[in-house]
Amino acid sequence: MKAKVEKLKVNFKTLEEFKKFKEYGIQELSMLEDLEANMVDNDSESPFYGIYFGDKLVARMSLYQIDAKFDRYFYPPQNYLELWKLEVLPGYQGKGFGKILVEFAKSFGLPIKTNPRVQSREFWEHMEFSNVEYDMERDRGENPLVWYPAGVEARHQ
Repeated sequence: MKAKVEKLKVNFKTLEEFKKFKEYGIQELSMLEDLEANMVDNDSESPFYGIYFGDKLVARMSLYQIDAKFDRYFYPPQNYLELWKLEVLPGYQGKGFGKILVEFAKSFGLPIKTNPRVQSREFWEHMEFSNVEYDMERDRGENPLVWYPAGVEARHQ
C-alpha cells in the first residue's frame, strides 16, 4: 500500500477530522480558537502530519523540532524531534500507517523522542526506539523512548 504523508493544513476541515482521534485536546482546541478568531489560515504552520485514505484522515502525528540548547537526551547535543499524538483510527490499524508516519519522521535524520502510550511499547521497539536511562528530574514520571540516527548516542547525565 502506497500511502503519502502530508503536512496537515490548519483549517476547519482538518480540525473536524481531528475530533475522530482519541488524543483530541488542548492543542487542537487552541487551533480551532485561532481559526475562529481569523488569526490563522490554510497555510499556517501546523506541527501535524497525516495520511489520508481517500478523503478521510486516518492517521496522524505531531512533530516538533526542539533546539539543541534544550537537548538533554542525545550526544552530541543537537536539534531533535519530539513526536506526539501518533494515532491511527480504529479500522485502519495494523495496515502500516503508523510505521509510514514514523519512517517519515526518521527521514529528517534527527534523533527522535516520544512518550509512548500504554500498550504501544511493542510498536515502538519494532520501530527501533529504545528506553532512555531514567532521570527523575529530566523525565518527570514519563518513560520516554528515543531513536538514534547514525553517529548519535545516549547522553550520560
